[in-house]
Amino acid sequence: MTIRVLIADDQAMVRSGLRMILEDQDDLEVVAEAADGAEAVALARQHRPDVCLVDIRMPRLDGLEVTRVLAGPHVPDPLRVVVVTTFDTDEYVYGALRSGAVGFLLKDAGPALLVEAVRAADAGDALVSPSVTVRLLRAFRAPSKITSPDRPLTDRELDVVRAVARGRTNREIAADLFISLSTVKGHVSGIQTKLDVRNRVQIAAWAWENQVVS
Repeated sequence: MTIRVLIADDQAMVRSGLRMILEDQDDLEVVAEAADGAEAVALARQHRPDVCLVDIRMPRLDGLEVTRVLAGPHVPDPLRVVVVTTFDTDEYVYGALRSGAVGFLLKDAGPALLVEAVRAADAGDALVSPSVTVRLLRAFRAPSKITSPDRPLTDRELDVVRAVARGRTNREIAADLFISLSTVKGHVSGIQTKLDVRNRVQIAAWAWENQVVS
């Protein structure tokens, strides 16, 4: 099936470049382009793309606000947003992920990683640029604010949480733990329910903040 993508970036050359990379793949289709944040929200609501690629710095609404509107904690039917930007400051990365983004990618990451991020988002996985992942999650650990879910995680669920926090995909987790792919998906769904989070990135953030991984 074709993965439908929206591109939001205020630079026409960037939008054109992203479109060329994505539409070079048989399974990806760009259904809309937005030059500012407000247009991105309107087009996303109109087209309901499978994945939205959103820049941070845009006129009218910035990428963080766009992400909150489309994928935030209180959005009843959230879209999958991947932030694609030049800026990898902790403020932007953490803000994007806390706002509901399922991925964070630097524009210099290369075409292969961009395509992988879109496919991962569509599959329910998450991808964050390797250059920022561990630095980000370690920087925002908060051992003084450790939170425990009302329903404790099982040992196997904790194994899955640690793997998710290290950026492993469902298939990789299944291979590492010698369990089926459907079992991994079931664990991830159960973990999200217990932790009251929406996606894998938020599972990873919880794991680092609560020192489940070191």
